[in-house]
Amino acid sequence: MKKYLYLFVFAVMIGLQADAQKPNIEQALDLFPYQHVSDIQGTLQNMENWKKSDWKKVFVLLQNDSLKLKATYAIAAYTHKASLNKELYTKWYAMIYKQSKKKNTPYAATFLKSQINLLSPEETVHELLSQLSPKKENLEAAPKPMNNAMKLLALQDQMQTVIGNNGNVIEKKRILNNASHIPSLGAFMFIGNFLQDESVQKDAALMVTRLALNNENIKGPMIRALLEKAMPLIHGEDSAILVSKLKSHLLKMPYDYGFVNLFNGKDLTGWKGLVSNPIARSKMSDSALQAAQQKANESIKKDWIVKDGLLIFTGHGDNLATEKKYGDIEMYVDWKITEKGDAGIYLRGSPQVQIWDTSRREVGAEVGSGGLYNNTKYQSKPLLVADNKIGEWNTFHIIMKGEKVTVYLNGILVTDNVILENYWDRKIPIFSKEQIELQAHGTYVAYRNIYVRELPSEAPVLLSEAEQKEGFVSLFDGTNMDQWQGNLAGYILKDGAIEVNPQAKGGGNLYTKEEYDNFIYRFEFQLTPGGNNGIGLHAPLEGDAAYVGMEIQVLDNEADMYKNLQQYQYHGSVYGIMPAKRGYLKPVGEWNQEEIILSGTKIKVTLNGTVINEGDIKEAIKNGTMDHKEHPGLSRTTGHIGFLGHGDVVRFKNMRIKKLS
Repeated sequence: MKKYLYLFVFAVMIGLQADAQKPNIEQALDLFPYQHVSDIQGTLQNMENWKKSDWKKVFVLLQNDSLKLKATYAIAAYTHKASLNKELYTKWYAMIYKQSKKKNTPYAATFLKSQINLLSPEETVHELLSQLSPKKENLEAAPKPMNNAMKLLALQDQMQTVIGNNGNVIEKKRILNNASHIPSLGAFMFIGNFLQDESVQKDAALMVTRLALNNENIKGPMIRALLEKAMPLIHGEDSAILVSKLKSHLLKMPYDYGFVNLFNGKDLTGWKGLVSNPIARSKMSDSALQAAQQKANESIKKDWIVKDGLLIFTGHGDNLATEKKYGDIEMYVDWKITEKGDAGIYLRGSPQVQIWDTSRREVGAEVGSGGLYNNTKYQSKPLLVADNKIGEWNTFHIIMKGEKVTVYLNGILVTDNVILENYWDRKIPIFSKEQIELQAHGTYVAYRNIYVRELPSEAPVLLSEAEQKEGFVSLFDGTNMDQWQGNLAGYILKDGAIEVNPQAKGGGNLYTKEEYDNFIYRFEFQLTPGGNNGIGLHAPLEGDAAYVGMEIQVLDNEADMYKNLQQYQYHGSVYGIMPAKRGYLKPVGEWNQEEIILSGTKIKVTLNGTVINEGDIKEAIKNGTMDHKEHPGLSRTTGHIGFLGHGDVVRFKNMRIKKLS
């Protein structure tokens, strides 16, 4: 009898132990809303062993208005964990996808869709689901994988939901982290907006820094401003390496041909009302155009409004145009329309990259948005339909070079290098430069994230007619360095300019192949912060040109690091010999124009239209040089013109010269 009693007690104990090992779902979920990462690690590990019946309880809680937040935080955390583990990823995707097809509350349906979007695979969903179920209906019902453009749109939608629900920090960080894996300008700008959010700004600073360091196409004044804001937020073990890399990156980042923000999210700065068309405007007098423009600007204040960071056309009025004219460009813009919507993007003042509701079959809208609608000779329809549903955000990536336009809609190529016809006069090509316009076509449309950069011209820079008549010849037309010699590895041809390459022997010296005695030399230069270079005159190919020839200083002498300079070291000085006036350099990043005239022993340096140095070198050294050093090169009467690099990024372009007798 005792034997059976022992067996009974043993069985009860085993059963109790088994019950104790069963997960208490609600207790486990209680940990997640408190956002203590260390507390939930063990629970997340245990969740890998949960059965379908356990997860069913979680999904039931997601439908309960009073308990849904616990389930929301837990599911979101597990989604992040699963995204880092291929085996978990496959099983978890299949589970939440199956749950999303069941009857859910609106909240649960929206949330589950967001999790599916985050887990959209790089390989096809079909392949993953086929590992779990060979049923054909499962494969056909699976959503298509999303490209990076679509993922970013989804993440922005998710962030709006999170912010609307009091901005859970863990959710914000999760969304930003997912965005940081998208190597695009849009992802950079999206994350950069959170540098002002104290709850996530340190994470955002690391993310934008890494995105910029790994993608040279993320450049421009708005990028520079965000990176400068991010730098002081980088702390801890990442700071030593990243901050150093970021400082170097900012020094090298080009000031030209980078992205600018056409819409600040607050007002219509940079935009104006539409006055007629480009041909009609060109025939108007200045006074008539000014009056018409003033009237148009007043009108747009009621037609185009800014609300919740969006640029919205109310449905009444005329096009909105940029104040600036653009030629070759790369442009990004997000847009959203309502039912029966119709809009478009005018390039160079001409219609248009089409936007419309694809259900409007009566006007041919079933072909989709992104085509060059007003073309008659060249392709007008998009290659395929890539529009999102009405009421959802779409994104254009538009590239225009010369007459040809390429359009990506939601990351999908829909217009491939097609000539944009001149709608206003089809007998002439599209204008070389004109305003960008957002079309007003009688229906609501919203825009956001409008970024544009001008593209460098591939055509050679030609001398002006006046300079040709004066006898100037070009030393550099922006397309090749054929007339230069020396440390060619230390200088690179980039965006129509010669740029010092610090990675190759610190820049070094680059010389003209020809020697010159008396001349007028004109050029343009662009400094970076603390930039240091020089113009060698009468220089031989060997030795320190500042002494064996002579050097005209090229220097950001307003930088704090140069506050203790000697007078003969200022920009425009004949180094060590004749000081130049200060105060005539343009701000760092802007292009300066300089002219050097050397005739015998007389020299004259003009910077941005002002003479900053003029005199007779022979007279200047009659009582010795200012730096008390030997300058044997001052006795030379001919030699090469050169750039004398000191390892700093400085850019030069439009070099031309006229020989003097």
